[in-house]
Amino acid sequence: MNPAPIGIFDSGIGGLTVARAVYQRLPGESTIYFGDTARVPYGPKSPETVRRYSLEILQWLLGQGIKLVVVACNTSTAHALPALRAASPVPVLGVIEPGARAAVAASRGGPAGVIGTAGTIASNAYARAIHALSPAAQVEQVACPLFVPLVEEGWFDHPATELIAREYLAPLSQAGVDTLVLGCTHYPLLKPLLGRVMGADVRLIDSAEETARAAAEALVEHGLEAPPDKTVYHRFVVSDDEPRFRQVGSRFIGKKLASAEVVPLG
Repeated sequence: MNPAPIGIFDSGIGGLTVARAVYQRLPGESTIYFGDTARVPYGPKSPETVRRYSLEILQWLLGQGIKLVVVACNTSTAHALPALRAASPVPVLGVIEPGARAAVAASRGGPAGVIGTAGTIASNAYARAIHALSPAAQVEQVACPLFVPLVEEGWFDHPATELIAREYLAPLSQAGVDTLVLGCTHYPLLKPLLGRVMGADVRLIDSAEETARAAAEALVEHGLEAPPDKTVYHRFVVSDDEPRFRQVGSRFIGKKLASAEVVPLG
């Protein structure tokens, strides 16, 4: 038993979908969420810069006494996970391996589709993770950079969003993918629209849900579960622009965010 909180971090707001999934799967666990809102987005930045930012956040979280780190950012997972694991005395989970596992398990033999930011797609991290589990799998990847601003605008089911989605996803439909990995933490908020565009035969893989499942397994594996009588709390910390984080973040977390702390890094 370990009453310490789980640390969750992202380049900004999108990782709140992972945090929400963790709350739902692990209601007895406390968390500290760090969003690097001063330096978002990570997608267009170099791998070296993403690693440096990610290691700075890790050190801050370790200073808060966390027992497990969830990297709720596909770009950080793609570029920094090995460096984070090497630097951390506590277990570190990313969002890519759980999503890849779920995609392989759900596939009916057709190609796997992956959508994400330009940085995540360019890293080829999902394709590598899927091929590590299923070497013969065919993987089709598409960068969808406009989805992030549309989600943050709250345009989850807007005609403009659907038009852009149909344009982005057309190559995946033509390739006959039978699974689609939502390889960005913003994308779960588009699930109803993406499901409509892709059709009922395509299984959508929500990396947030899969990562929460992996976190639950890691707590059991390492004997880190919180005692049953512990008071649960959730802290939200950002590096800048706390009012916007609360406003937009409420859409991601599914309830009003009353407050967030500001801790500048770098």
